[in-house]
Amino acid sequence: MNHSVYVITSSAQSGKSIVSLGLMQMLKRTTPNVAFFKPLIENKNVVDNHIDTILSHFNVNMNYEDAYSYSRSEFTEHQNQGKINEVYDTIIEKYKNLENEFDFVLVEGSDFTEEGSVFEIDFNGSIAKNLGIPVLLVVKDSFETVPELVNNVIAEVNSFLEKDVNIIGVIVNRCEKEQSEVQKLINKEIKKGIFVAVIPNNPELGKPSIREIINHIRGHVLFGKEKLDNIAKTTVIGAMQLANFLPRITPDSLCIMPGDRSDLIVGTSLANISPKYPNISGIVLTGGFTPERSIIKLMLDNQKPIPIITTSLGTFEAASVISRIKPKIYAENKSKIKLSIDLFESSVDVEELNTKINSVKTESLTPRMFQYNLLSNAKKIQKHIVLPEGNDDRILTAASQIAEDKVAKITILGDPEKVKSRVAQLGLNWDESRISIVDPHNSEFYEDYANALYELRKSKGLELTSAQDLMLDASYFGTMMVHKGHADGMVSGAVNTTAHTIKPALQFVKTKPGFKTVSSVFFMLLDDRVLVYGDCAIVPNPNPEQLAEIAISSADSAKTFGIETPKVAMLSYSSGTSGSGEEVEKVRKATEIVKSLRPDILVEGPIQYDAAVDPIVGKSKLPNSPVAGQANVLIFPDLNTGNNTYKAVQRETGALAVGPMLQGLNKPINDLSRGATIEDIYNTVIITAIQSTNN
Repeated sequence: MNHSVYVITSSAQSGKSIVSLGLMQMLKRTTPNVAFFKPLIENKNVVDNHIDTILSHFNVNMNYEDAYSYSRSEFTEHQNQGKINEVYDTIIEKYKNLENEFDFVLVEGSDFTEEGSVFEIDFNGSIAKNLGIPVLLVVKDSFETVPELVNNVIAEVNSFLEKDVNIIGVIVNRCEKEQSEVQKLINKEIKKGIFVAVIPNNPELGKPSIREIINHIRGHVLFGKEKLDNIAKTTVIGAMQLANFLPRITPDSLCIMPGDRSDLIVGTSLANISPKYPNISGIVLTGGFTPERSIIKLMLDNQKPIPIITTSLGTFEAASVISRIKPKIYAENKSKIKLSIDLFESSVDVEELNTKINSVKTESLTPRMFQYNLLSNAKKIQKHIVLPEGNDDRILTAASQIAEDKVAKITILGDPEKVKSRVAQLGLNWDESRISIVDPHNSEFYEDYANALYELRKSKGLELTSAQDLMLDASYFGTMMVHKGHADGMVSGAVNTTAHTIKPALQFVKTKPGFKTVSSVFFMLLDDRVLVYGDCAIVPNPNPEQLAEIAISSADSAKTFGIETPKVAMLSYSSGTSGSGEEVEKVRKATEIVKSLRPDILVEGPIQYDAAVDPIVGKSKLPNSPVAGQANVLIFPDLNTGNNTYKAVQRETGALAVGPMLQGLNKPINDLSRGATIEDIYNTVIITAIQSTNN
């Protein structure tokens, strides 16, 4: 079941507050533990009105500070400093914290400071996409004709869909046109399966309360503090004789008049208590004048009090300010909240919408969410990883960062004095409670490790003296730490070759039961999705059986790292039955082996890369395939193809390649490229830690 929805609007004053209130009411009926979250608010120094309204009215048990990530100024500052990635990371972290604590999270997009900010639309869409949250789009009716409105709605929905934002519904709000006609035409034109609702405009929701008016005109309350949530549906200015003024009063009107017009003040007050005149929402006295004592006494005796406000503004200026107020729904105004919820429920099929929201299935995993999940999971499990290459600055720097971020516990292999000296020269933070330095020559486990290696390899002709020599090699020592359970995994290869890194593992860690092949995968973090590439680092020219093992291992690795439904594409230079040749037949046979050994895995092959990842090409070439066009695990026929492809994609698209991660071994030993960056080492330690939970 889906556990979140994101309300996005494409313009200012769209009335998305009405939608959020209605959604919260709908959700609370079946899911009491609902959180509310706004990634971006206007001002950190002022309590966000809508967060306060939602948390207060629905008694949401969460702290205000947890309900947002950034103020607009903070966001702009990060953007100007090139720290937009930090913004995304913080938003994801705060959202995930709420997701872990609550049963459902209602997310509301940012408010617009100006009409139609393209950046703001894209930003909210990008956040929804990176969080993997389905979106309800709110569109304000600001168009002359029904066709213009419908065309705009369809264009906006398609714009989001083209960016892979999961729009599950669109709500036309503040609609001045015939609801049924608008809804019928949108349903006719919109993508099938998208929920559509139309909420009519209610003029009362667009009118300010006396409380809002006071704030805008810098007013002072003389009387009627208990009635400040009255709505000023109309305004009438007292600049004429009383006899001409009284007929202009309409229900719930706000009367604006100079504070020295005693006749109008008294006459308006009397009219309010008379059954022959409509109720008045309030009186604003302008010019900084205060009524005479006798008139104040008369007002005190009034049995039907109304708010009476004084302001230093002139009559015309006060009226102008009031006319420009953009009303909001706030916590104290229970009548507006109720009106909003009633309007939502009378216009929206809440049962259908609730079913739609709950039934959403999100299979895609965005790169940002993938990275967040990696880091979050590693911090939770707190594994112990050994890094044999203590003579490399990149290893030491990565170890320092890992310890500082409390990602894992680290053992560095090397001479402690030399390592500490280099750490000091590099100026690194060094948390000795999380990082230990072990010299194989002087380790208390040296003899035990050497004897263990001898026992494991003596049948292969290994002598004890040779085992003792080998155990002085950091790769052998680190691998034995993992084998013995003194560490959960090992990461090496920044200095050593791949062969040097994995040879000890092949000798005594061995492969998993049922597997004969050690292979590798890269997690390719593209702009909008995560793909798994295998094998791009280990097996030069796999036979069909090996290729099938690589596919099975890669599918399992994908699932371990958050891709819930691996869809495996066995790549070749032809798709389906269109081609022939030795290489195509190898892929075809490997595909059949996967299907027979693991019928639970969705696999297609042989298939070309474009048919595997492009929905249009995939549907054209293999229309009945559950994998074509939506593959997320891509298996290359040989190392030459795989290695070149991952590097080409990485360089040409700017994708981050996390790995290689070795698979098929009993315990996680991972190999770095000798050109590995500090970030590569950091990420590989994380995936090794997570990998160890499944070994």
